[in-house]
Amino acid sequence: MATIPVAVLVALIVIGSILFGDNLTSGPSQIALLLAAVVGALIAMFRLKISWEKIEEGIADNFSKSGGVFFILLSIGALTSSWMLSGVVPTLIYYGLNLINPSIFLLVIFIFTSVISLILGSSWTTIGTIGIAMLSAGEIMGFSSGWLAGAIISGAYFGDKISPLSDTTNLAAGISGVDLYKHIKYMLITNIPTIIITAIIFAVAGFVIPSTAQLDVAAESAKIASTFNISLWLLLIPAVTIFMIYKKVPAFLTLFISAILSSIIAVIVQPQIVSQIIPCPVDSLEAFIYGPLKILSMPVEISTSSPMLDELASTSGMAGMLNTVWLIMCVCAFGGVMEAGGYIQAITESLTKVIKSRTSLVGSTLGTCIISNLTLSDQYMSIILPGKMFAPLYRKEGYEPQLLSRSLEDSATVTSVLIPWNSCAAMQSSVLGISTLAYLPYCFFNILSPIVSLIITAIGYRITRWGKPVTGKGAAGK
Repeated sequence: MATIPVAVLVALIVIGSILFGDNLTSGPSQIALLLAAVVGALIAMFRLKISWEKIEEGIADNFSKSGGVFFILLSIGALTSSWMLSGVVPTLIYYGLNLINPSIFLLVIFIFTSVISLILGSSWTTIGTIGIAMLSAGEIMGFSSGWLAGAIISGAYFGDKISPLSDTTNLAAGISGVDLYKHIKYMLITNIPTIIITAIIFAVAGFVIPSTAQLDVAAESAKIASTFNISLWLLLIPAVTIFMIYKKVPAFLTLFISAILSSIIAVIVQPQIVSQIIPCPVDSLEAFIYGPLKILSMPVEISTSSPMLDELASTSGMAGMLNTVWLIMCVCAFGGVMEAGGYIQAITESLTKVIKSRTSLVGSTLGTCIISNLTLSDQYMSIILPGKMFAPLYRKEGYEPQLLSRSLEDSATVTSVLIPWNSCAAMQSSVLGISTLAYLPYCFFNILSPIVSLIITAIGYRITRWGKPVTGKGAAGK
């Protein structure tokens, strides 16, 4: 009975993927989650004699655990828009273009997108803005679009994965019940070797792969400079944000303060941009109220002389995150029913009989997350559902929660973009104009992450049980 709601969900997701394609997470997947939750609730009520009140309590408990994520997501939408329109991201692109050399271009893309994604906390934003610019530049140089997309995606997902501003980073830490910064620090154990290997591959590839054309850096830079007022002073905004992160200011406060600050600066520094979105003079007091409120909350479209810059400067604010918030709400409802009905406990008890060691525990987590990405077609669901499923097992075996949170990120977060029918892959493929299967072989960071994670788990490096390191014989066993 425990598998019936899951089977219903998977069946509905597969059907929805066939019928709706890229629009799956715009509503059909949410309905599928609620229908599966209803099936689970009916079984619990009429077969297991569990009251509706207890089911409601389970759903409410799920919401209380994930409530902070909703505000973080909304703040990410606000931050993305304000940093774009204030000129922070265009400034980073402008100076980044001037550092390009064909022989190290792939490595530069990888490092640059890693840094930007780390600062922004969003792989989607990084790929949809800087990624497009870097792809165009690389194609002018004569590089394969597959290699370019692989470097862009690898860097974007590395930065997203370890950024305290990232929704998936906060989600994995929250679901596992571990402090955000402790989670990030623990992820570096698997991410550092993976990032080094990936960087070496792109560095070597840059010298081996021939490039035929040369990029007119001056022309590309001129387009950005003619649209935005570029200034190194704008980089004080990410500097302040990084300082708040260093001081361990709560993620929501860091995001929201940075977003408000940069939206006000947008009115001062980018009047030619802001004048297109407000009905009043830019130098009026009203502009400093109307402008930031619109930038932070609503979709904004800017018209320039360049299609690339039109895409770059068009943002969605908090409104752009509402679909993701809706999705997570439905996931919480489904997860609440699964918990209240005892379904997750039943499934985990069955898994306990199969899992015999620490390596098989983490391996099962990695595999379940990848299978969830394949079947559920959504990154968030692939973090939340396996996280809730495996949390009791990690507690029972005495492993600290950061081992679970790291395993979720090393699999669910990075492999979502490699599956053509997953929402992440559909998004990135559409934005970059490259099919998933064309860039998949070159996303080395995404491919290597679960492999390196499993190897380090098998070695037993920095793994503890109830605060005590796993050493010696114990490192190979449970």
